Amino acid sequence: MKAVAYQKAGPLNRADALVDIDIKAPEPSGHDVLVKVKAVSVNPVDYKIRMGVSAPEGGWKVLGWDAVGEVVEVGEKVSGHAKGDVVYYAGSIVRQGANSEYHLVDERIVAKKPASLSDSEAAALPLTAITAWEMMFDRLDIRNPVADAAKAILIVGGAGGVGSIAIQLARVLSDVTVIATASRPETKTWVEELGAHHVIDHSKPLAAQVAALGIGSPAFVFSTTETHRHLDQIIELIAPQGRFGLIDDPDAFNIMGFKRKSVSVHWEFMFTRSMFQTADMAEQGKLLNKISGLIDDGRIKTTLNEVLRPINAENLLKAHAILESGKSKGKIVLEGF
Repeated sequence: MKAVAYQKAGPLNRADALVDIDIKAPEPSGHDVLVKVKAVSVNPVDYKIRMGVSAPEGGWKVLGWDAVGEVVEVGEKVSGHAKGDVVYYAGSIVRQGANSEYHLVDERIVAKKPASLSDSEAAALPLTAITAWEMMFDRLDIRNPVADAAKAILIVGGAGGVGSIAIQLARVLSDVTVIATASRPETKTWVEELGAHHVIDHSKPLAAQVAALGIGSPAFVFSTTETHRHLDQIIELIAPQGRFGLIDDPDAFNIMGFKRKSVSVHWEFMFTRSMFQTADMAEQGKLLNKISGLIDDGRIKTTLNEVLRPINAENLLKAHAILESGKSKGKIVLEGF
């Protein structure tokens, strides 16, 4: 089968950073389903893995943790999916990725594709939707108010993949006021269209901009990117006893500034359940089914921004470069081999 992979970790400016290869198709067993991949999307985790994790000696590392495809074979323990199902999912970071014609994935983290979306529109959603949902409703618990705080959430990086779906989920599943950050005219328009009540500029100090809104100190802050740049401002603007969450990987992260306000700090890594095979691993499949329902009911929409065809090394290199630039908006999807 065709796949896009690499052997040695490193930057994009190498001839072998990502290459087109042919490898043997995997076979399902246990809880695995074999999916014929139709579309994949790209996330920051892809380039972070590519830059830092090499393949085993003599092997290949296949990236890609968002996919839409058709189930073509199932393992002997599979009960929730069958041949012919069109599914979407975010996969597991400890297994080979979905940038291949066929992909093995545990059925417990798989859901039926939203019926109203195309393959590319659906492929934009799984990883970011799970990340946003788990952070806001499981970690930050934004539906549980903080005493004397503004019932509001600040989403830093509102135009990115996670921010784009987080804005929508916060609007349709809670009554919090959504403040999103964006710095360019096109990204400001994007987050406004997604439903943000207020948009502030993350290229400028955040605390004064939040104060100028006149709504008080937000109970919740969700930092999706550049946490190290904004940490002092977040410490200043968040309400006492507020809840702060982050998903990026700051080189240094001193949380002592939160102590005075008794702010709780939450990490979200959507691969935790599949990586450790947790007892509640199947919650991610259920969560994606809920996302499908919200999509098909017209309550939220895809965050797809750009489609590249076909799925090959040349187009994945383009997508990685856009993400690494920090100037992406919504999601980039690749479709078809």
